[in-house]
Amino acid sequence: MVACESLVRIFRTGTRARDGVEVQALQGLDLTVREGELLALVGASGSGKSTLLAILAGLDTPSAGTARVAGTDLGTLKGRARTAYRRRTVGTIQQQTAANLLPYLTARENVQLPMGYAGVPRRRRAERAMELLGLMGIAEAADRTPAMLSGGEQQRVAIAVALANEPRLLLADEPTGELDTATSEEIFDALRTANTELGTTVLIVTHDALVADQVSRTVRIRDGRTSAEVLRRPAAAGEDGVAAAGQEYAVLDRVGRLQLPREFTEPLGLAHRVRLVLEADHIEVWPDREQPRADGAGD
Repeated sequence: MVACESLVRIFRTGTRARDGVEVQALQGLDLTVREGELLALVGASGSGKSTLLAILAGLDTPSAGTARVAGTDLGTLKGRARTAYRRRTVGTIQQQTAANLLPYLTARENVQLPMGYAGVPRRRRAERAMELLGLMGIAEAADRTPAMLSGGEQQRVAIAVALANEPRLLLADEPTGELDTATSEEIFDALRTANTELGTTVLIVTHDALVADQVSRTVRIRDGRTSAEVLRRPAAAGEDGVAAAGQEYAVLDRVGRLQLPREFTEPLGLAHRVRLVLEADHIEVWPDREQPRADGAGD
């Protein structure tokens, strides 16, 4: 569903090109998301998560590399094709609940709105709006405006809006960031329902450990590249979701680059250069013997 290869996004500060400073938000990022997957994307502020989401949503374009969603090369989209992609292929949910809904429309009317732009017949709009609100467990609020809804209710309506045109990919940017723990669980359950009941591929950007621990795969971004993945086993019989414990893996990109966690490199004094030793079934990473350790000890 999603295939990013050596994805680069460079921004330039300043109003004039010659006066600005280049900032690399993405530095050769690789990412693959399978169709029907529910995946969490985590990383510190400035790691490139929001930039990646903007590219996948069709709101921005890469400076280099490729990003494909459902077979569409996002770097080549122009004009009407980009508009059609945003209407049909991808749905987005923003962190700020108020930003997802028009305040003067009811929940039902908000869900119907994107279908109108896509040319869906009026009768089908009304039917699908109620289907989605029912799926999100909020059908009773169909005739309420956002001001009459709680934050969690607003966000569930926002999910229904994002699903209105049957997108192949649903992007959720910190969907639980403004909500308490109990309400966050409800929103994640709604996203999981969209994934399991509708077969929609869901990518969630989050700082919420509760959300990240409930998906089978979590991808960590650091310094504009994917650095690690956590894979969790499917839930056993009688369990909900996935097992909280998982195995973390470092990500080896397509040119062989590997990001070693700081909690591994700093205690061993790994910096600047390292020695690699190929063994029969593994690779050893050793400190450069010519580089003294920070604590003065040898290696």
